[in-house]
Parts: sequence; structure tokens; C-alpha cells
Amino acid sequence: MTDAQATAAAVKGRIGVLGGGFMISREAKALCESTGLGARALYFRGRCGVLGEVDADVVLAATVFFPAEHVRENWEAGRSLPVDKAVELYAGACHDWGRRRLGGFDGAARLAELLEPVVDNADVLGAPIFAGWRSVPLPGDAPARLAQLMHLVRELRGGLHAVAVLAAGLSPLEATLLAAHDGTPLGRSSGETMARFFEWPEPYPAPGPERVALRAEAEELTDRLMAPAFSALDDRESAELVELVGRAG
Repeated sequence: MTDAQATAAAVKGRIGVLGGGFMISREAKALCESTGLGARALYFRGRCGVLGEVDADVVLAATVFFPAEHVRENWEAGRSLPVDKAVELYAGACHDWGRRRLGGFDGAARLAELLEPVVDNADVLGAPIFAGWRSVPLPGDAPARLAQLMHLVRELRGGLHAVAVLAAGLSPLEATLLAAHDGTPLGRSSGETMARFFEWPEPYPAPGPERVALRAEAEELTDRLMAPAFSALDDRESAELVELVGRAG
């Protein structure tokens, strides 16, 4: 394992939680109320609006881990809100969440400073939502800037993880069921809990040991695919990043 890969693995859980925390926050709930959209319609419209005014299949191709019918239903339900406005509002919720959640974190400015070259150094291949969000301007204040940068790193990993899962020969549902996730906005959750959250219909299959091994391979491959982005940091910066991510929030 390279040093950059080890760094990617060390921070993935905490950045997964913090990078997506605004999506289930009081700020997101307030947006649902002000726009009249349901929570999942707002989620797809705000998160995936950076893809443009596209067919739901494009959103499914980018998000991967949701049932196709669920994606189409909620993407269509959100069309009353133009995509550029949806992204603006969703980014604003991210910033406001960051100010509330990270405003008291004394390492916010430095952590944002460390994450920015990681984001800039990343290749967009395989991560279309990350690519779209990287073009969204960053705010000037440290807590909001950090929140958006963690969201970006989370989106990068999400896209590359989808690539790794499919390369391993797993279905999105299998990959969801086969892991206890601590890198999600919900914190540590069982695979079945996450499958229900993603609206996969029950009953769920019980994958055998060979599928478990493939899931582990996909996770390791994701860490490897993330390594080039983290190679923007030297050893001292990488250690500082790991320490600050551990203290964030």
C-alpha cells in the first residue's frame, strides 16, 4: 500500500460522514419546506443538478447505488426546481451546515487548505458528480469552505467506489448489503439498513463468502483509485490531514 493510499483509507470514514452530513441536516429540511420538494427529490436535484437537465438514466449512471425506479421518480418530482437553482440552494445548505457544525473547529482553515490540493489534483474520470461539483465556486469562510471540500472528496470516492464495485462483478445492491458502512451520512449502519435507506425493495438476498471477498477487493481498489488525488500531499501534510480529519466536528 502506498502512503497516499494509506492516507485515503485513513480519512475515508470521517470524510464520508462529514462530507454528506448536510444532506440529512436541518438545513436540508428547511430547503424541502421552502421549495416544496420531498427530501429525496431535493437530494437528487441538489446533489445531481451539476449534471444538467438530463434524463433520469444519466442520474442513475452517476449515482449507481439506488434502484432505477426510485431515481426516476424523484428526479422527475424535482423538475419544478431548475437545476442551477437547485445546486445553488444545495451548496448554500452545505455552507450553512458547515458554519453551524464546524464553526467552532479551530483546524477548519488548515484542513480546508490541505484538502484543496487533493481536490484539484484528482482526475475526474469515473466521478461525474465530483466533476460537476468541482466547478461550483468555493465560499471564502473556512467552515463553509471545508464543508464543500469534504463533500467534494466524498463525491470523488463515491464515483470511484462505484467503478470498483462494478469492476469486481458486484451489483449495487450486493455491495450495499455486504458492508457495515461508517462512511455515510448515517454513520455506522448495517448493509440492510442502508439498502432500506436507498429504497431497495425487500426481501434481500444473502450473498455467499465469495461475494464478501469481492466486496473487500472493491474497497481496497477504491483506496487505490483515490491514492493519486492524495499524492498531492507530502508525508508531513498527509499526517496533519489525518490528524485534523480525526478532530473535525
